[in-house]
Amino acid sequence: MNNSGIRHDSSGTRLQLIKAGLKRRYAKEKIFKTLGITAIVIALMMLTVLFITITKNGYGAFQQTFIRLKITFDASVIDPERTGDADVLSQADYGGLVKKTLRDMFPEVKKRREKRDLYSIVSSGAAFQLRKMVMDDPGLIGTTQTVWVPADDDIDMLIKGHIKAGEEGTGRIKANEAAWVNTLIENRAIEKRFNFAFFTGGDSREPELAGIWGAAVGSLYVMFVTLILSFPLGVATAVYLEEFAPKNIWTDIIEVNINNLAAVPSIVFGLLGLAVFLNFFGLPRSAPIVGGLVLTLMTLPTIIIASRVSLQSVPLSIREGALGVGASKMQSVMHHVLPLALPGMLTGTIIGMARALGETAPLLMIGMVAFIVDIPAGIFDKATVLPVQIYLWADSPERAFVEKTSAAIIVLLAFLLIMNAIAVVLRRKFEQRW
Repeated sequence: MNNSGIRHDSSGTRLQLIKAGLKRRYAKEKIFKTLGITAIVIALMMLTVLFITITKNGYGAFQQTFIRLKITFDASVIDPERTGDADVLSQADYGGLVKKTLRDMFPEVKKRREKRDLYSIVSSGAAFQLRKMVMDDPGLIGTTQTVWVPADDDIDMLIKGHIKAGEEGTGRIKANEAAWVNTLIENRAIEKRFNFAFFTGGDSREPELAGIWGAAVGSLYVMFVTLILSFPLGVATAVYLEEFAPKNIWTDIIEVNINNLAAVPSIVFGLLGLAVFLNFFGLPRSAPIVGGLVLTLMTLPTIIIASRVSLQSVPLSIREGALGVGASKMQSVMHHVLPLALPGMLTGTIIGMARALGETAPLLMIGMVAFIVDIPAGIFDKATVLPVQIYLWADSPERAFVEKTSAAIIVLLAFLLIMNAIAVVLRRKFEQRW
């Protein structure tokens, strides 16, 4: 009887200990879950704040202030000899036409300093716009046309509400300039329009004329060189190491080095490109071909690792089945294993390319930080890329470049999101689960 009672007490104590242990375990799991959810919420909040800040600072760059001018394309200024020669037309004083129009609009402006202030409300790009119009259509000579020309960046910032006339510490907008702007507003001769120049123009010292097209083309050339080099080399290396290479100390050393290279800081690849491609091989500085080669070295480890993982995910039975029906090792890999692993390889390649698209440090080392106005026409022309363009604009003192910087970041993030979305779609569409 006593033994039965002792066993009963022992079982009850053990049960209580188990329940207490479970209670502590559940409490720890609850704390861990709460911490995890809190971390995710904080990360999402920070990400939201980042996107809101960038959007708030950058959305204005997608609009530009324009001023309506009635330009008289005076033949005595543009082509006084009536030769019609393209060289004569291109060298005419189109800025003088803009200044004369402004003087006609505000005839009360007489003093030299006031005239200088009046001319400054219009961008210097207005003269280039008129020149392009005449070069495209010489028939405009002798006619009067209504032309919307870009306003100066300070006027643009005034219209957008980023600065105020006479605001202490700015000194950018004078009282007379503000009065002229108000007159233009009353006459409906000034308005905000979509800023096509931001997407179609190259870099410029003037914020209202600066665009991302030159940097975007440079990025496309760099990505093209990177893709055509890194994808076949990465896939071939992965196939050899995974399917054909003997397992010995040398392949182990290669694998360790590949894994280590994936974690090397990107600026190290820039130093390597500077030493090898520029100093040793003498390739042109600031050219997309050099940028593509540097980013190829940086992207290869990522593509090789992703491709090897994709090959490892293909079941061994696929290989054995192909060999069992008489296929050679090469035929087994090329016709059966590689097609099944290709979706994962493409996903890894796209992710690696997305990382390369956002790189700045290695490209700074090879000179792609230069001020490039012209749109590059090939992989050997001088160029810059979007991340470097953002870096250059962020270092500029003008308030208008703050908008340009944030807007360029928005465009770059859009490209990165699109590339990652494509990777996800490809994986979900073509991936086969075994």
